[in-house]
Amino acid sequence: MTVTPTSATSRPAPAAHTPIEPGILYFGTPVALLSTLHEDGRANLAPMSSVFWLGWRAVLGLGARSATARNLLRTRECVVNLPSDALAAAVDRLALTTGVDPVPSGKAARGYRYEADKFGCAGLTPVASGTVAPPRVAECPVAMEAVVEDVHPLAADDEGQRGSILTFEVRVQRVHVHEEIRMKGSPDRIDPDAWRPLIMSFQKFYGLGPQVHPSRLATIPERLYRGPDIDRARGVQDR
Repeated sequence: MTVTPTSATSRPAPAAHTPIEPGILYFGTPVALLSTLHEDGRANLAPMSSVFWLGWRAVLGLGARSATARNLLRTRECVVNLPSDALAAAVDRLALTTGVDPVPSGKAARGYRYEADKFGCAGLTPVASGTVAPPRVAECPVAMEAVVEDVHPLAADDEGQRGSILTFEVRVQRVHVHEEIRMKGSPDRIDPDAWRPLIMSFQKFYGLGPQVHPSRLATIPERLYRGPDIDRARGVQDR
């Protein structure tokens, strides 16, 4: 008797894995611009992509000696601005700049320079926030005002890295978006077909392509994910 191969058995064998040791593991995450305030009240603006969200909370990974980390530890507030892929050139103008003077030796070795006016350097516009002191970036389609709820060291088990990296848990208090990325007919949803985040993958900029496959998760109404932080945010008064 002849047996016809099934689709599972007729597929070609998957490619074999090869062990490697890449210097970084940035497989692709959205770029964020964090705005904070220096001690003298000047606004600082820093690009980063070590960030992820759960509900209305985000975890930010930063070098402990960076101006942004120092500002967050002191003021406990920031704005997480999300640039679109159209703002790649503006974000790139902030590359290799730091708000710390003198420039830390590790950054100096990588070619960083001190920049006092980060907004001016990037060609971006600061606008007043509602619930926190740092400004929002007018050109970014998404700006989230947030406060620091907790700080955790990363790699505390390694003597050589201990104290050099911090993760900040921030709670979002206000979400501001450009009208062009809102889903038509819904007051509180983002249209994923209109929102085009800037993606950093292995130090290079990319954008999103079209949807590649329907998502079963998309059948769950977004309102079912709404957590208590949203109600808490409603109670925060504008400054």
